[in-house]
Amino acid sequence: MAKEEYAIVLEYLPHGYPLEKKMMPLAQAIGETNLTLLELIPRRGEKLEVEERVYIGEGKRPKIYYILGRLKREKLTESAKSTLREFISKVVKEREKEFVDFFNKADAINKRIHQIELIPGLGKKHMQEILKQRKEKEFKSFEDMKKRVQNLPDPEKAIEKRIFQELTVFERYNLFIK
Repeated sequence: MAKEEYAIVLEYLPHGYPLEKKMMPLAQAIGETNLTLLELIPRRGEKLEVEERVYIGEGKRPKIYYILGRLKREKLTESAKSTLREFISKVVKEREKEFVDFFNKADAINKRIHQIELIPGLGKKHMQEILKQRKEKEFKSFEDMKKRVQNLPDPEKAIEKRIFQELTVFERYNLFIK
């Protein structure tokens, strides 16, 4: 897995977490590529804006002093969660092909459960119809999926929901988050 080069600030806490003793500025962020939740420490005197894209790769980082580590899902603030929802929505739109490919290549996890069934709103019937349709011809887009699979809930929204779940709640199987 490649290291993150850039992160998007979800929440800037100029005085750190309210209930912790350390009063240092801190940002809750998400890596652009791998969607990794991170805690970032800004350089002295730097103020970060919500939704700001900051460089966190190798070498000199103009605004970030260091990466404190992975952000535990329990520590995500409510405003960070709402920014996270918007960010995920953008990512799913921008990387539509990648997510449509998921439906074209998804496999069974074991004898009882298939990856497609882990997507919110999709059950066995949708899964069977998706498998049948993709055998005939691979899906080209979310629109194509909606046309070919009857009564399919919006696949774009379903993927967004699943990614948000994987980032904020413990899931036994992760489909999109490493």
